[in-house]
Amino acid sequence: MVKYAERIKTMEKTGKIIRNLFNAMTDPETISFGGGAPAREALPVDIVRQITDEVMRVDSRGVTALQYGDPLGLEDLRQVVVDYLLKPKGVIADPDQVLITTGGIETMNLICQIFIDPGDVILVESPTFVHCVEIFQMFQAKCVAVETDECGMVPGDLEKKIKAYHPKVIYVVPTFNNPTGVTTTTERRQAIAELGSRYDVIVLEDDPYRDIRYSGEDLPPIKTFDKTGNTVMANSFSKIFSPGSRLGYVVATKELISLFYQIQTATVSVTSTLSQVICAEFFKRGYYPAHHRMICDLYRERRDTMMACFDKYFPASVKHTFPDGGMFTWVTCPPEIDTTALLPEAEAHKVAYVAGEGFYVEGNGKGRNCMRMSFTGVTPDKIETGMQRLGKLITEKLS
Repeated sequence: MVKYAERIKTMEKTGKIIRNLFNAMTDPETISFGGGAPAREALPVDIVRQITDEVMRVDSRGVTALQYGDPLGLEDLRQVVVDYLLKPKGVIADPDQVLITTGGIETMNLICQIFIDPGDVILVESPTFVHCVEIFQMFQAKCVAVETDECGMVPGDLEKKIKAYHPKVIYVVPTFNNPTGVTTTTERRQAIAELGSRYDVIVLEDDPYRDIRYSGEDLPPIKTFDKTGNTVMANSFSKIFSPGSRLGYVVATKELISLFYQIQTATVSVTSTLSQVICAEFFKRGYYPAHHRMICDLYRERRDTMMACFDKYFPASVKHTFPDGGMFTWVTCPPEIDTTALLPEAEAHKVAYVAGEGFYVEGNGKGRNCMRMSFTGVTPDKIETGMQRLGKLITEKLS
């Protein structure tokens, strides 16, 4: 057998976590709190069918949808990003500062292609989004954890790690964090942007959950505090439109966008023009505001159901975050509960979650008593059933 590239070995652990996550999401008999998928009720199937029927004609946008397009992305979809998704949040940009990606996750790949050589350091939150760690490891970067608390990434520890490790990139999920559900405060967002500028480090702001807020005050993105172009914003249409469309976008300086363009043409050539046409029409025809209200109402009910179930079915010693939006809550069990060891038993009881240890790049068993749980893709009645099963299992283990 021909020897595999070194990167395959570095991705082995995180790859296994991602595979298990998707497996749990696709088992119809298991009540899975493991995935980060939208609810089936949140997918605008009928609207997309109508739009597709109207645009897939020679005298409409059918030829555009089925032809190669601009590697930057369709102009009207980039204008949608500027007008509907950036300007209301205080981010002022031109369409030329936006590139449409194949899903939100592609931006991490593009950033690594441009900046990361083997051995370069990327600072990440503790805990952090395991899927992005897998990408960083593919490029043989060294991920170093930065301390977090209930207010997000701690600026003092961030500056300390910048001075110690001289990173190329700071990766942060500031709003309804994956995996914890925590939102970084405004003051800390400003501090993170300023540290990126002061030490000339790229701040990679991954904000795909930002627009699904159910309570609390809307906060400005880190990008709004960026004075030097060091903050790059990655976002996605997966949570507000459709994950199957595989659409995301990146906002950066024109210089960086031109480099993203080069990488884009060398890898995927162009993001699906068919998906872009349908998504652009979805926004331009005015469907988004009502759709947005619907998904926020839907997810608020599911979040509230899960939060109530913790009080009803779990021991008081089990703690959890209360997210103002997004898809996840972070659960911390007493130290004697090993969530990795518990998971096969939970799956035997037809309930699943994601064990917490894999979200910590530090290793050494950190997070072994934690789990990430998602409420968005599960109906309230199934949330009740699944939480009762899991709460009973943890109670029995503790007793």
